[in-house]
Formats: sequence, structure tokens, C-alpha cells
Amino acid sequence: MLLTSDDITATIQSGHVRPRFDDIFMELAVNLAKRSHCIKAQVGAVLTKDTRIISIGYNGPPAGTHNCDDEFPGVGCPRDSKGSCSLALHAEENAILYAAKNGSEVAGATIYVTLSPCIACARIIYSMKITRVIYLHSYAEYKGIASDEGVDFLRKFGVTVERYSPGEGVTLVSEPPLTKRTA
Repeated sequence: MLLTSDDITATIQSGHVRPRFDDIFMELAVNLAKRSHCIKAQVGAVLTKDTRIISIGYNGPPAGTHNCDDEFPGVGCPRDSKGSCSLALHAEENAILYAAKNGSEVAGATIYVTLSPCIACARIIYSMKITRVIYLHSYAEYKGIASDEGVDFLRKFGVTVERYSPGEGVTLVSEPPLTKRTA
């Protein structure tokens, strides 16, 4: 069925707003973040190409290993609290690794993440030729650092990076929790 301009006008006037794919995929990333066991930050990622989902991910340890909140209830990974990296894979890494494992072509893809990529994830995103990154929250703001190195790196080398802004009439159902870090 083809929609006419009258159908579209009637839909707009009725108050029904059709969400953009950016809104749909970011909402999914937010929901995926809730799967994370991380006490400090729950991050979700959705990898898409041509408006189709290639892969999804959230931050957590490699499959078959322990979750930090199970092993260290209430405090999380001690490596993380000492300023070192936890053993968890980042949401972007999980999404990209799963896509690669399953033979999906990620060159030219878009990745939606609830926290902008750290520099390590930015290098992976660039190396895999992902051309667009949409993020909800700033990694620099979360970490309390001056610049978003991952975003800066990606932009410097031609990757389109945008902070997510909901489309007209769209509200995210909920946002993943982030615990402000103290140095």
C-alpha cells in the first residue's frame, strides 16, 4: 500500500510520530545496557548497516568467565577501582567481535552506543571501517577528563560521530546508569 501525501498529513495531525531508525537503535542500545553486570557503567551497542541490525553487544566479561558483580558484590572489579581496566569487554568490542565471528560485513556500518567510545574502542571502530558512530553519553564527562579522545580520534580520521538527539516526539524509555568516577 502506497501512502499519499494526504495519508502522511493525517498521520502527523493525529499525533502519531514515526520514530527514526536512530531513535529505534538507540533505544535498543539503552535496553541492552541493562544486561550488563558492571557496577560502574552499563553500556549497550547496536551495530547496523542499511537500517538492519548486524550485531548487538553490552559490556561484560568474555563468555564463560565470571561477572564482576558476582565475584565482587557491591564493589565491582578491584582492577577497575585501581584505575586499571577491568576484564570486561566493552559493548562496542562485543558487538564487533560477534559480527566478525558470524561473518557479517561491518565496513560502512553505523554503531549506536550509550557511552562514546574510549580510545581503544575507537581504534577498533576505525580499523573495522565503521563509518558512523552515534553516542548517548560522553565518555570524557563520565570519566571526568578534559577530552573525548575516542571521538576526537574518529573525527580526525573521517568517521562521522554524532551525539544522539531524540527525534521529534521521541523520548527514550530509560537510560543506563553511569556511576561518576572519583579519582
